[in-house]
Parts: sequence; structure tokens; C-alpha cells
Amino acid sequence: MIHPRTEVRFISKEKGNGVVATAFIPKGTITWIGDPLDQVFTPREVKEMHPVFRDIIDTYAFRDNKGDFVLCWDHSRFVNHSFNSNCLSTAYNFELAVRDIYPGEELTNDYGYLNLTEPFVCLPEPGTNRTKVMPDDLVHYHMEWDVQLIEAFKSFNTVSQPLAKFIESQYRNKVELVAAGRGDMDSILNCYYDERKRRMAA
Repeated sequence: MIHPRTEVRFISKEKGNGVVATAFIPKGTITWIGDPLDQVFTPREVKEMHPVFRDIIDTYAFRDNKGDFVLCWDHSRFVNHSFNSNCLSTAYNFELAVRDIYPGEELTNDYGYLNLTEPFVCLPEPGTNRTKVMPDDLVHYHMEWDVQLIEAFKSFNTVSQPLAKFIESQYRNKVELVAAGRGDMDSILNCYYDERKRRMAA
């Protein structure tokens, strides 16, 4: 579920549609959270789909740390990539704003933590030498992303959290400890799906 103060807008010819903030969303806010309406498909289910539906999965779904494909039911599926994303995934099945997001600004993810099945060629961006998102980017950038998340969690209890009520019970106590500064945050690396391990086990 995407933050309620967002909407889909046309961004550019190159990007197509994207998700933008309709009001100020401060750093530390949950911007997306997994919920029961999201559809989850195993790799086998996707493989058996008609090509039309496989294309939809390839375009709009991400993979979780089990390798399953998650297709979000709402407009969160239109969130675009940025190497300097203002939202980052956590180990608790939600994303945080890692800096303030202003009205009219696009919400972005670094697709590097979405366990892509294939490299993704990106539009050039200032301030980075990265030109492709790779399936194993989480392995290489998790420490950098963890630093941003730890900083964002410092604001968690001081900002409005309309999506906090949907935090899964298995994560709630840990999130409360992390947000209060009384517990260590679990690394975003917990979101990683290692395709090689699956192939070796098969």
C-alpha cells in the first residue's frame, strides 16, 4: 500500500507515469508497506502464465527474498527508479522516506534492491557512475543503504505515520525498538534473494 498522499502523474516521455507526492512527506515516513491485497506469484506460476501476463509481471512486480514475484494492487507499481532514490526498502516489508519529499516530487526506488531477474539499463543521472541496475546490487550497496535507513529511523516516531498500523505483527516490536534507538536495525540485505542458491538447491 502506497502512502495516501500520493498520486500517479505523467512524468516524461522516457519514464512514462510515476508516483508523486500530493503533500509534504517528511524523512522517516513509511511510504509503502506490503499488505494482503498484494498478489504473490512463485517463479513456477509466472513461468506458466500467458506471455501477456508474464510481461505485466516483468514490468510491474518485484521479487521478495524468497524469489517470489509481488505485484502490488495499487499505484505503488508505478514508482520509478532512481540511483538517488528518496525511498528505501527495509527488512520489515515497508519502505521509508530517506529524505524529505515535497509536493509534486516523484517518489523513487533504487531498483537495485528489488531483486531484478535481468540487468536494467537506466537513464543517465548526475552524481553517479551507475548506468545499470544489476540483480545482485543489494550485495554491493546494502551498507550504503543501511546508513540512510538508520538515519531515517531516527525520525520515525516524530512524523505522521498513516501506514504504521499495517506493520506486520512479526515486525512490530523490532520496529518499535529500532525507532526508539533501543535496538539494532536489521540490514536491507535481508531483502536479498540469491538466485544462485535456488539453482544449486534445485
